Amino acid sequence: MKSNTDNNEIEIEKAKSHIVVEIIQYVPNAILSKTIIKKTTGNITVSSLDAGEELEEKHSPFDTYVQIIDGSAELIIDKKIFTLKLGEGIIIPAHARHKFNANEQFKMICTTIKSGYED
Repeated sequence: MKSNTDNNEIEIEKAKSHIVVEIIQYVPNAILSKTIIKKTTGNITVSSLDAGEELEEKHSPFDTYVQIIDGSAELIIDKKIFTLKLGEGIIIPAHARHKFNANEQFKMICTTIKSGYED
């Protein structure tokens, strides 16, 4: 599995329209991620996974909203399997163990909220 994450934290250009599904392309045998916006209170990223790839199981201390913007994805949250199709979204609860499987290639947009937990 080849992974290429946009770690330089460069956001996409502000005040310029874009087509979200075109922000990132597919690369054979790879997982790509690009930062749309990154702030201390949360971030938005877009990712593409080629068929056969997977994102290893992990957990986050924050809620994350995921929406499929191309293809379909298998998401496992705390051992429960969800198949998300184009346009569908789900909230991954804070601290939940989760992983993604690309049974077919897909793109997703992820929004992580890092504030509001102090309430």
